[in-house]
Amino acid sequence: MTFTTRFAPSPTGPLHLGHAYSALLAFDLAQKAGGRFLLRIEDTDTARSTPAFEQQIYDDLQWLGLSWEEPVLRQSQNANAYDAALARLAQMGLVFPCACTRGDIRRAASAPQEGAPLHGPDGVIYPGTCRHRRWQDRTETDALRLDMAAAVTRLDRMPDYVETGVVPTQPITEHHLRTEIGDVVLARRDTGMAAYHLSVVVDDAAQGITDVVRGADLAPATPIHVVLQVLLGLPTPIYHHHRLIRDDTGKRLAKRDDARAIATYRAEGASPDDIRRLVGL
Repeated sequence: MTFTTRFAPSPTGPLHLGHAYSALLAFDLAQKAGGRFLLRIEDTDTARSTPAFEQQIYDDLQWLGLSWEEPVLRQSQNANAYDAALARLAQMGLVFPCACTRGDIRRAASAPQEGAPLHGPDGVIYPGTCRHRRWQDRTETDALRLDMAAAVTRLDRMPDYVETGVVPTQPITEHHLRTEIGDVVLARRDTGMAAYHLSVVVDDAAQGITDVVRGADLAPATPIHVVLQVLLGLPTPIYHHHRLIRDDTGKRLAKRDDARAIATYRAEGASPDDIRRLVGL
């Protein structure tokens, strides 16, 4: 099977050194393996995604010396595939509508009888307020969530995966899925668009991704993705979670940190080789 990986940025701000490291590492691994490097634009955050930021992604990556296959998959144009996957999960009885806001969830999870709220890959773990609601009763303003407890009963066994990066492989257990991850969002309540966990699983399978290269901050989401892959009958890729690029204080870089933006280094006369040295490549 041909090694195939991807870089999947969101066009919600300028790419920074952390993005450069992730893209360059994925590209280098594909080149070394004689494989394929793909680009995917994860633009389902319609409120913050802009054509200007998308164009800057292309410009920055080309300046770094990267090339990719065409056409580029843009998530905003792939809603039918996500809807089909969501409907399949719903037919299995694994999806419920949820009207809760983030504030509602925080308040419910922080109630005196609940103790301190637990946090998972998506923040405060959902307390199950709307789990009784049926798929058929959903409205346009509802989020759609995976009923994790029901999903676990659909698994013949606890799935596993291969990790080759800096994050030790953690066994997937029923306790972890139900109590430390919970009912994750599959479609957003604000736009109705597929949320990250569903879209990334559908896209990785559609693009034939054999090796996912991404930051260590996304490692806690891997059990969610593996479970969705098993439920939907999709292949599970190999995962390579790499170290994060941090600032002088040890803080992970963010898109709002313009001082570390690739475009800033370009404007100051840096070369692609300079960027490679800055990120340790």
